[in-house]
Amino acid sequence: MITVADRLHTVEEYYFSKKLKEVNFLKSQGKPIINLGIGSPDLNPSERVVSALTENLSKEVAHQYQSYQGLPELRDAIALFYKKQFHVWLSAQTEILPLMGSKEGIMHISMAFLNPGDEVLAPNPGYPTYSSVTKLLGATPIPYNLTENTHWLPDLKALEKTNLSKVKIMWVNYPHMPTGAQADDMFYQALINFAKRHNILLINDNPYSFILNDNPKSILKFEGAKDCCLELNSLSKTFNMAGWRVGMVLGKSEFIQHILKVKSNMDSGMFYGIQKGAIEALNCSNMWYKSLNSVYRKRRNYVWQIANALNCTYNENSTGMFVWAKLPPLVKSEEFVDLLLKEKAIFIAPGTVFGSNGEGYVRFSLCASTEDLEETLARVR
Repeated sequence: MITVADRLHTVEEYYFSKKLKEVNFLKSQGKPIINLGIGSPDLNPSERVVSALTENLSKEVAHQYQSYQGLPELRDAIALFYKKQFHVWLSAQTEILPLMGSKEGIMHISMAFLNPGDEVLAPNPGYPTYSSVTKLLGATPIPYNLTENTHWLPDLKALEKTNLSKVKIMWVNYPHMPTGAQADDMFYQALINFAKRHNILLINDNPYSFILNDNPKSILKFEGAKDCCLELNSLSKTFNMAGWRVGMVLGKSEFIQHILKVKSNMDSGMFYGIQKGAIEALNCSNMWYKSLNSVYRKRRNYVWQIANALNCTYNENSTGMFVWAKLPPLVKSEEFVDLLLKEKAIFIAPGTVFGSNGEGYVRFSLCASTEDLEETLARVR
């Protein structure tokens, strides 16, 4: 009998992978499901981005293996993007590594730095992949609490009182998914100082900086960051290129070289035309962000009305492409989501997908058309 690796017993199939099977089955049965659960941008990339892809399909090198480190001009574009948008200066040659999506980076970074028995600080609530990848590698995820009372920021003083001797990595994600919380300059500096004191590799996962946010920040801007920090970023949300799978990891050249050792054994480079499209996206004008956010702002107003109709509360100052909403007292997240799917044919994400501190909350995605949002509002009223 052929058995699976023990590591598979530490994780389950991703919630959205399982739930979308159910949603798609209901659709196949004729149920008019409206999906507000997934953060998959439904808007198109810029026409110039698509043209850059198609125009390069006929190039002689287009269908060959590409560099593991990406085209030099892609790294240059990333460096210029970070300089312009975040006021962070990076070496295009040594401090930038393009990725096939930032989710790939979570695995590559973890494989480069974790040994079995190491511990990893992961946010609760937060992106489930931080913990699942940690488990797959035989390390131990240690959830740190984020709550509404602390504005969804970690309590560093409380963490200082715990045993951090085995902690190798700490994942942070601001603007935060799923809550939309932001971190200020003082907090970023405090995080960096905390990581340096305890010899922890601090990684900021930063794909939501430009969605309904007028003040994008990079952790790499702050003093001492390159000594202990990496940053992940992605073109998926900012430029509506989720299916293109374009991401990046940025930081100290020594760290990048360690990650490249893993990556170069895992893939054979990003498709040439996709890299050319990514360059065009990174060079876009500020008008792109204004246009994108005008759409999301209109959609968010609809979602706020939907949340009100469902007797949920929310923070109007949050950012990102989701609305994190608090359910009425004593209402359980998954029961609420299942009932809404059954009775109204509307799918939203239960807060518990993102950790135990998500109980009592739900997440609405803004990746839906105005027509779908109007229909959703009509169904819940």
